[in-house]
Amino acid sequence: MKHFLDINKTAPDDLRAMIDSAAAMKTARNGRPKGTPDDTQPLSGHMVALIFEKPSTRTRVSFDVGVRQMGGQTMVLSGSDMQLGHGETIADTARVLSRYVDLIMIRTFEEATLLEMAEYADVPVINGLTNRSHPCQIMADIMTFEEHRGSIAGKKVVWAGDGNNVFASFAHAAGQFGFDLTFTGPETLDPEKGFLDEARAKGSKIEIERNPQKAVEGADLVVTDTWVSMHDSPSSRERRHNQLRPYQVNQELMSHARTDALFMHCLPAHRDEEATSAIMDGPHSVIFDEAENRLHAQKAVMRWCLGV
Repeated sequence: MKHFLDINKTAPDDLRAMIDSAAAMKTARNGRPKGTPDDTQPLSGHMVALIFEKPSTRTRVSFDVGVRQMGGQTMVLSGSDMQLGHGETIADTARVLSRYVDLIMIRTFEEATLLEMAEYADVPVINGLTNRSHPCQIMADIMTFEEHRGSIAGKKVVWAGDGNNVFASFAHAAGQFGFDLTFTGPETLDPEKGFLDEARAKGSKIEIERNPQKAVEGADLVVTDTWVSMHDSPSSRERRHNQLRPYQVNQELMSHARTDALFMHCLPAHRDEEATSAIMDGPHSVIFDEAENRLHAQKAVMRWCLGV
């Protein structure tokens, strides 16, 4: 059973094969209308369940379109449809869904929900996001960097802001793809130490630097994410803004990075908060390539899971 639960739980050779497959599928689609199917239909006859306990735009659309382009069909289920772990145990839901579908993607809150789904499902399970990690996003980010700048191995990636679930998957990827990673943000929002230690153990240079200008010196890639989530209270939002304002990605900060450094943001963004519009729309930015590549990277993940 090939689940895709986290980047650090997937072999580096398999990760590399997925990135290469995603790039090949993107190239094969160049110039063809968006609504047309791929030349090959590797998911023909396959049904994919897309479960969303957490709302989504990019994840929902990119997985749904990806399955359809590859000839499969989707069943989209919301948290209110399923009441995971309430009306029925997650284990029983996993067992039942496995009788109906060939693959499960779940976007949920607690990592424990994902892990229990994978433990009891008889079909592959993909992590579409949890509060702890977001591996599909980082697969798209690696793909995006490499199509613009070549191999990410040995490069310096700087994360500015909150040490959240997206950063966690960047730390996982640093160890698996061999790049260096610097976190710059307030101590109160530091990432989990275990994420950093694991990447260091695999040979990556992992640093925490409080001074954002110093942190981005020599950076090949600067990444940020939203400062607040839809579930934060007004008082929490104000507190986070006050802590994170010095780490805004703006033209002054990017001037300390390499002249050819890229800028990424997984979106949705609060423009002129975590990053200025001048950066998001400027020459360093590849945010819309990054968003598109969710489609291609996830198609490769699904094919790997199903062995097709």
